[in-house]
Amino acid sequence: MTNEKYYIIDFDSTFTQVEALDVLAEIALQDDDQKESKIREIEDITNEGMDGKLTLKESIERRLDLLDAHRKHLPMLVDALKEKVSASFRRNRDFFEKHSDKIYIISNGFKDFIVPIVREYHVQPENVYANSFVFDQGGRITGYDENSLLASNNGKVEQLRQLQLEGDVYVIGDGYTDYEIKAAGLANKFYAFTENVERSTVTEKADHVAPSLDEFLYMNKLNTAISYPKNRISVLLLENVHQDAVDLMKEEGYNVSVYPAGLDEDELCEKIKDVSILGIRSKTNVTRKVLENANRLIAVGAFCIGTNQIDLDGCLEKGVAVFNAPFSNTRSVVEMAISEIISLMRKLYERSSAMHETRWDKSARGSYEIRGKKLGIIGYGNIGAQLSVLAESMGMKVFYYDVEEKLALGNATKCESLQELLEISDAITLHVDGRPENKNMIGAAEFEKMKDGVVFLNLSRGHVVDIDALVTYLENGKIAGAGVDVFPEEPKKNSDPFESPLCGIPNVILTPHIGGSTVEAQENIASFVPGKIMDYINTGSTSNSVNFPNLVLPAFRNAHRLIHIHRNMPGILAKINQVLAEHDINIVGQYLKTNEIIGYVITDIDKEYDPDVIKALRKIEHTIKFRILY
Repeated sequence: MTNEKYYIIDFDSTFTQVEALDVLAEIALQDDDQKESKIREIEDITNEGMDGKLTLKESIERRLDLLDAHRKHLPMLVDALKEKVSASFRRNRDFFEKHSDKIYIISNGFKDFIVPIVREYHVQPENVYANSFVFDQGGRITGYDENSLLASNNGKVEQLRQLQLEGDVYVIGDGYTDYEIKAAGLANKFYAFTENVERSTVTEKADHVAPSLDEFLYMNKLNTAISYPKNRISVLLLENVHQDAVDLMKEEGYNVSVYPAGLDEDELCEKIKDVSILGIRSKTNVTRKVLENANRLIAVGAFCIGTNQIDLDGCLEKGVAVFNAPFSNTRSVVEMAISEIISLMRKLYERSSAMHETRWDKSARGSYEIRGKKLGIIGYGNIGAQLSVLAESMGMKVFYYDVEEKLALGNATKCESLQELLEISDAITLHVDGRPENKNMIGAAEFEKMKDGVVFLNLSRGHVVDIDALVTYLENGKIAGAGVDVFPEEPKKNSDPFESPLCGIPNVILTPHIGGSTVEAQENIASFVPGKIMDYINTGSTSNSVNFPNLVLPAFRNAHRLIHIHRNMPGILAKINQVLAEHDINIVGQYLKTNEIIGYVITDIDKEYDPDVIKALRKIEHTIKFRILY
């Protein structure tokens, strides 16, 4: 009895994300006046055929009749389909190369476009069984070879029967005709492939549902580009994270759920139990209590600059890497700060409000240019530094204060104390982080030291300003105007009411935490944060992590990568290497970096490992997390 294994794979909506004839319709009917209606009809016929409601012959003939396609359209179709190969197939080229002689494409589609696509994935042309177009002398597609087995009903069954494969046969497809192979007793198992389309008439008859090729390979213990199917990695994205981030993570193969608002601690404790990747913005707090319920959590993405809403040490102790977007919305915040300084110095908001109340007040009273004025920037990080450059280019004299030593840009002047900055500035803007020691860093004493008629902005964190004190100094005229984008208490979702003592005070611009909320910023964040998380999941790289030791790792080939996260205690690396030596495993490359809480070790090994090695590595004292990449 042979132990050979054969893999029978469908083409349309399985190997590719789409039905090829539907794409051909888009190309061939480009200039047809009835293009839209014909395409809809072709799609309907396709679905009825895949669900088993139409015979194969009816499905093919009716679609070809509507297509009116030509040989010249086929190169364009092939180019389009190459861009539409299923994501999990692209990720697993190694599988196709290693098993090329055991992989068969059996499709009711057409060799004319299938062979050029699958050949790039090492599938042998002689292992492709499909229909063939028939052309007239002018190159128009007039029909198909009706003598082909695959042109008839139950054709896949007959084709496989003729192949007489001796061994275990596994079928992967999304249509009823794929299930028929198993129903005829010619396959050990049928896997309903649902990465691109899910048909209930097919999934209910399948032995297993495979949301991706990763899942099929994992279940059958085949070599893959990953050690764990990505569809089993659950992602929870909160607070209206940009759709680009959702799409990127779905494209990667993750199981993605979204929620439009923030969650309180108890709600998040419940939802996070099976989550591997959590994405938040500023309203959701990741506390130790939350982390106690997050036994599968691998990474947290903060889709913003700040990370004070996340217990970074708690994440470290759980072996959870945290990534943020330190630069992606910098420009957006800077532009808003500049616009508000100008608006407040010119009293534009106050004058606009009067106009809306039908009052005409054409006057220069209390209205000033920003040129020549002194701007005080508290916090000279990414935002403060870029604001410094733009403000100076507009003629302002820039002063800054930061608790850390920062290089001045342009002609900016560093103040030796906060008091010095407060006393000399005509406009003051806050750009500090939300660490606890910054709470109420600007209160009555600080407002008292400011110039009369100063303009004040807080676009950083709500709790760094004493709101009651700000109200007092606005009402007594010490502060001529204020712009506030962040508040000590903010609504969790847009439908919740907003209340603040600042409401209704003239020349105060209130905005709902939108400093970084521009289309450009959100798009940048939506690509940056998922990119860092996916790099961490795929390679172990911790570049730009805000809590993990930062390691930028080389790509690895022909090796297995092991990730060991442990408490930063002496001798752990030696114990890891001792385990590998005892199992006669050679180390190809090894990388270690530590911080005060954890050690992070990446080890590349050059040979297969047995489960005992993994068990031994997991049992090393002080291990927090152990992960196999491949």
